Order: sequence, then C-alpha cells, then structure tokens
Amino acid sequence: MPELPEVETVRRGLQPVFEGSRIVAVEQRRPDLRFPFPPDFVASLTGRSVVSLGRRAKYLTIHLDRDPVLICHLGMSGSFRVLSESTATIPGDFHYERSKNEAHDHVVFHLQDAHGASHRIVFNDPRRFGFMLFSTAAALNEHPSLAGLGVEPTGNALGGALLAELLRGKRAPLKAALLDQRLIAGLGNIYVCEALWRAGLSPRREAGSIVATTGRTSVRCERLAGAIRDVIAEAIAAGGSSLRDHAQVDGSLGYFQHSFSVYDREGHPCPKPGCGGTIARIVQSGRSTFYCPSCQR
Repeated sequence: MPELPEVETVRRGLQPVFEGSRIVAVEQRRPDLRFPFPPDFVASLTGRSVVSLGRRAKYLTIHLDRDPVLICHLGMSGSFRVLSESTATIPGDFHYERSKNEAHDHVVFHLQDAHGASHRIVFNDPRRFGFMLFSTAAALNEHPSLAGLGVEPTGNALGGALLAELLRGKRAPLKAALLDQRLIAGLGNIYVCEALWRAGLSPRREAGSIVATTGRTSVRCERLAGAIRDVIAEAIAAGGSSLRDHAQVDGSLGYFQHSFSVYDREGHPCPKPGCGGTIARIVQSGRSTFYCPSCQR
C-alpha cells in the first residue's frame, strides 16, 4: 500500500492540474470500488471548481468551491494519470510497470483550467481497494475515515516531548505503537523500519521503555522523533518509494527505495559505520520487520 510520502507525491503531482480548474464532466465507470460511490457522485462534482488539494495521513482531500469535499484513498494499487490535450501517453520511465489497462480506469475527471486548456485525470485501480467518498468541509475531521487520526509525522509537530506523551505506559512493541494511526497518522511499515534503524532502537522493545522514568521526553524519544521526521521528509523529496503498486501521477517513479538501509535487505550487512551486524527479518502482527539486531537496542 502506498505510504504517506507516496500519497504526498501524488497530491503534489495532481495539484497544478486540479487546483483552479473546473470539472466539466465526470465518468464513473462502475458503481463501487472498496465502497459504493456516493449516489450523487457525478452530479455533485460536475461544474464545480477545485479550490485546493489536501492530504491527511494517507488520504487525499479535494476541496471544491462548495460542499462536498471529495476524500480519496489509493488502496493497494490505485494510481492517477494526468492526460492533457497534447499528451497521448503517460510520460516518464517506469521502474515497475503500472497498469494502463483501460478496463481498470474507473473514474475520469474532465477538467478545464483557467487558460481554457483541457485535461483528463484518470483513476486506475486493478484491485479496487481504493475509494472515493464525500464529506462536508465542516465535518471533515469527524468523517469515519479521518476521525481519530493522530499527529502528522511531517514538520515540527512531532517532537520528543509529544512522542513521550503518546508512548508513555505503552507495553506494545515499539514498532506496533508507531503503526497505530491513532497516535501518528500516516506512518507505514517501510518508514517505521527505516526510522527505528536510524534511531538505533529495536522494534521489539516496549514502546513505553523509551520514555524517561519521569514520564517526559528522553534522548531516545528525541532521536526517534527526529529520525521519523527526517526519513519522511527525505522520502517525499525523493518522490516516494517506487514500490510495485505506486507511481507518481506523471508516470515517473521516485527512487527513495535505493536509499533503504534495512527494509527488504534481509541478510545484507548493516550499513551503519562500525556496526558489523546483519539485517534480519522478523514478523510482527503479520508484517515483515527489517532491523539490525546488533545496533538496534
């Protein structure tokens, strides 16, 4: 599933075409994806202007000149293609081939921008685990998909003190706690593995054990908060992870996967200078965890 950096990459790719454009027509080619489309899906969007594109955790939010707000999730294999008047195919080189099978093109937005140029934005999803739902702007944060989401792991909001507050007293493994979307929104398996390696913390240890005995922040909390922010920021800057089921909207893929230190590197030497350990793989809550038993304590 695309993680937060991949979704942010998609948002940034869609933004220049979507924002300021008018939706002149919408093609809805099936009644449902993971969930049924709203019954008034096409009528509610046609003729509306797009004011802004947002992101909350792994959800895209498309804000129009009046309600509703469109909430989009890419699911396991969803992607957007941007096709303009002069563009016959998706530009860019693929590291992993993306689905261009029109049988999986489920929604097409026909746009006209402020200069009168026409564009099409196509949502393709072979597995149909993505979805598009409506919310009002006033109730967006209370929508069932977004309600209860924790702090975003971007910017300076997530610091050592807040991390200590979130993890205080928690006996769950540290990795499991970091994947709890009620605590930190949008963190996924890949970047948790990478952040824990950078912070030198074992995914097995109790989450609350990195908090000071006073209940306040600690060196470990500060180190982990910084590692999370850094790995997410670097991944966004690199354009996402280029996993098999993700592509940037213009067809090109990010290359942060070439910077992975532990994820999917079982049996490789630990790249931390002077460590000498070997990357191991364990399974936690049904997910693969990659870490170095030598330097992550």
